[in-house]
Amino acid sequence: MLTGFRHFRIPEAANSYPAVMNHDGRPAGAPRSAALRLVVLLGLVSLFSDMTYEGARSISGPFLALLGASGAVVGLVAGFGEFAGYALRLVAGWITDRTRRYWTLTITGYAINLLAVPALALAGRWEIAAALLMMERMGKALRNPPRDAMLSFATRNVGAGWAFGLHEAMDQTGAILGPLIVAAILHWRGGYREGFAVLLIPALIALAVLLLARRTFPRPQDLEPRFAPLEAAGQAKAFWTLVAGAALCAAGFADFPLIAFHLEKTRLMTGAWIPVLYAVAMGVDALAALTLGRAFDRFGPRVAAATPLFAGLAAPLAFLGGTAGAWAAAVLWGIAMGAQESVLRAAVARLSPAERRGTAFGIFHAVFGTAWFLGSALLGLLYDRSLLAVALTAVFFEAAALLVLLRPPKTAS
Repeated sequence: MLTGFRHFRIPEAANSYPAVMNHDGRPAGAPRSAALRLVVLLGLVSLFSDMTYEGARSISGPFLALLGASGAVVGLVAGFGEFAGYALRLVAGWITDRTRRYWTLTITGYAINLLAVPALALAGRWEIAAALLMMERMGKALRNPPRDAMLSFATRNVGAGWAFGLHEAMDQTGAILGPLIVAAILHWRGGYREGFAVLLIPALIALAVLLLARRTFPRPQDLEPRFAPLEAAGQAKAFWTLVAGAALCAAGFADFPLIAFHLEKTRLMTGAWIPVLYAVAMGVDALAALTLGRAFDRFGPRVAAATPLFAGLAAPLAFLGGTAGAWAAAVLWGIAMGAQESVLRAAVARLSPAERRGTAFGIFHAVFGTAWFLGSALLGLLYDRSLLAVALTAVFFEAAALLVLLRPPKTAS
């Protein structure tokens, strides 16, 4: 089924340039151990960051409902937050390449992203909570292109799929712990507000580790071997094929707040069990990211088809399958997320030269987020009318994405 990818070759950006050599004849750049340290440090930042905002994300849908929001509002808030966040990545990516201020942009973005979460404990209206949730997304948008660019500088030495897969696995470890912390608070008769307030602790730890990483690697771009700037022909077709497939996948990807809203509204799960379900999905995400990241380094972009394949299977189970279906959907949803966060990011890194990588990540995420916004808004509006329509619409977009990714251009150069 996946043999259609055999002609879809993502060129190594490094191979498109003659290397600048050191005096001993090796490409200029840092050793593998230094590159791996940067991946691990940024992975630790993501671990504690995800404890913060994924813990909040696991209860944001029910919290909005508690404050009086409707299903359409939850879908629009989730979708518009993603849209605004991803659209801002286009600007952030351009600024990253223009200024090379990787750390300034990353630290600023993380501060906004993380500190908006505990502020939710003070929100008394759904409008205020919605604004804080969108602020959290926009902070994430500001820091992602420069952070991913810094990560990509390590990929030549450790492998693109493995570097992004390891980072995602650490990221999702935090995404498991955060919802479990919130679930424990709810289990011991705490409320949503107490859950948001406790998440201030991992937020501060993440910022501290980020400052340590900044001190350790003040110039992360030096980790990547340098290459003379010759024109790398033919990359645009492969890149835009990837972008088109990812956009279709995003349009049909049901966001977890809407799934959580559905489970709470239909009483398929209690409030304390929903974060546990999310933690399961994040655990699967972590394992899938490592496995699929390795597969990407070995088999190439054909692995990207895992994203729409598993996302398309998850939607009907989540909205039509009852309690058992929700657990199965969490596993499939986690695999799709793992593929999205490891394989697709690794592909972008391999498609773009270092000096334009921030812009490449910005473009990719902006298109992806716009599609996610439109799809989330549509699924939210359909939810108030027909669960079957929600499931069929999601499957339609994922099937279209699968066709695009399985039938790419025969050559990329």
